[in-house]
Amino acid sequence: MYSTPLPKFAPANGAACPVWAVGPEGLESLPEEAARWAASTGFKAGAGETCLVPGEGGALGAVLLGLGSEGSRDRRRFATGGLPAALPEGTYALAGAWGAREAEEAALGWLFGSYQFTRYASSASEKAQLVCPEGVDAAKLEAIAAGEFLTRDLINTPTSDMGPEALEDAFFALAKEQGAKASAIRGDDLMTQNFPMIHAVGRASAEAPRLLDMRWGEEGPALTLVGKGVCFDTGGLNLKPGASMGLMKKDMGGSATVLGLARMIMALGLKLRLRVLVPAVENSVSSNSFRPQDILTSRKGLTVEINNTDAEGRLVLADALTLAGEENPDMIVSFATLTGAARVAVGDDLSPFFTGNEALAGALTEAAAEVADPVWRMPFHAPYEPRIEPGIADLDNAPKGGMAGAITAALFLRRFVPEGADYTHFDIYGWQPNPAPGRPKGGVGMGARALLAALPKVLG
Repeated sequence: MYSTPLPKFAPANGAACPVWAVGPEGLESLPEEAARWAASTGFKAGAGETCLVPGEGGALGAVLLGLGSEGSRDRRRFATGGLPAALPEGTYALAGAWGAREAEEAALGWLFGSYQFTRYASSASEKAQLVCPEGVDAAKLEAIAAGEFLTRDLINTPTSDMGPEALEDAFFALAKEQGAKASAIRGDDLMTQNFPMIHAVGRASAEAPRLLDMRWGEEGPALTLVGKGVCFDTGGLNLKPGASMGLMKKDMGGSATVLGLARMIMALGLKLRLRVLVPAVENSVSSNSFRPQDILTSRKGLTVEINNTDAEGRLVLADALTLAGEENPDMIVSFATLTGAARVAVGDDLSPFFTGNEALAGALTEAAAEVADPVWRMPFHAPYEPRIEPGIADLDNAPKGGMAGAITAALFLRRFVPEGADYTHFDIYGWQPNPAPGRPKGGVGMGARALLAALPKVLG
């Protein structure tokens, strides 16, 4: 299931090299020898700047990590995330005075920075390890980091090794690891069991489409997570141009995110009745591909006019959301790499979310700031509902005009949960285009940690 070693803190026995994190204003507060060395080498404590301070006998005596000016620090969270790859192999410990939240963030950033996707490369190296700071819950952070690593591994794996079958294998492996129950409906059984839109999208692939279902926990509120599992998206008959197809291995980023989040929830033992649903398909081109102007009938009975086969994610999610709503759980949350419109609106770093739950919206905004997992609320704007109603069918999967694309997609999905259901949707990117502290270039979880931190406030 994992292509990367699970994140671990170093044992707290034996000597560890101290790491001092300072801004320009804190240079004078360093130990005398470190301050002199910093001055002699021109270390200015700029954001991400490091300085290795020699110790006795040629050993490394200390590490200085620049935080930058106070006004710029909120733009570089997880500053320690760059250290595991930058430092010599060894054991390190945070030095100086740290607040509880800052120490936890520094420790988690270090774990995130230790990630290496090693499945196809022989250049993996030993990383510097951190002793977990005193007062920080090591097991909690290791569980969160392991969930994030799972998300990254799944997204980073190319479709040649992460098609619907392999995604199912990872799904079942997670269930086995965490003591959950998992099942799958595959191929033509999707039709006999009334999941027609999942079948229609995935039937042209060499690997059969499937719906994956996991259950865990026997007490507490019922939470159902739904993740888009389009393992590759050619666009179907509305074929994407090459430049737009290049990153489509990440179109299962929603499923990768919910599996990473589910692992966090289960490993931390949250008091929830958790269900995870993943429609796993590949949107391919073949003689039996679904077509523009086809009209599909969904599990819910709503008909959908296909005006673009490249708007397939909402179709497979629709059948899964209908199933989710049939049990009336306390909360339904979907994650999907759904629209380019969301990227235009908020870029690659923010996770836009839609919800009618005001308490959750507030808790998510607060939690996102606390755990450095930025989100941004967008509206289920009801006056746009007519835009997804083509007249010839109940719904249009790709409204013309191109305006408000993220909102109309979210409104489309909301039609498939029961009226009044507590439903939240995240339209994520799932990819880090440029390396940053704790976030190497490649697949990345978005919104999951914010939701994890918010859940106890609204479902506790």
